[in-house]
Amino acid sequence: MQEIMSFVSRHPIMSIGWVALLVAVIVMTVKSKLSKVKEIARGEAIQLINKEEAVIVDLRNRDDFRRGHIANAINLLPNDIKNGSLGELEKHKARPVIVVCVNGISSRESADHLLKAGFERVSVLKDGLSGWSGENLPLVQGK
Repeated sequence: MQEIMSFVSRHPIMSIGWVALLVAVIVMTVKSKLSKVKEIARGEAIQLINKEEAVIVDLRNRDDFRRGHIANAINLLPNDIKNGSLGELEKHKARPVIVVCVNGISSRESADHLLKAGFERVSVLKDGLSGWSGENLPLVQGK
C-alpha cells in the first residue's frame, strides 16, 4: 500500500488519469447494461438480416460508405438521426434495425435516438464494420 501512495505522490497527474479512465469504463459498462439497445455479434446480425429482413443503418460518411458497406445498408449520419431526418428508414419501424459504425463504439447514441423515434428493435453491431470486414464478410461498393 505504501508503494501505491508513493507512486501517487510522485505522479499525481498520471494517477488522476488512471482513476478517470477507470470511472469512465465503469460508467460505460453500467450504461450499456441498462440500455435497451442490444449489442449483437456478427452471426446474430447475419441471422437477423436473412430471417427477419433487418435493416442496416451505416453511420459512416458517404465516401467511406461508398468504398464498402453491408449489402442493402442505408447510409445516415448521426446528426441526421439526432435531428429526426430518417428518410427511407422511417418506413421500417417494425423491422429489426442494426446500427453500424466503424468500430462499434459510436453507434450506441444513434441507436438510442432511433428507439426514442419509435423503432421497436434496435441493435448495434459489436466491433462495427471493422469486425465485419475483419472476418471477411461481404461488403458491396458504390451507391
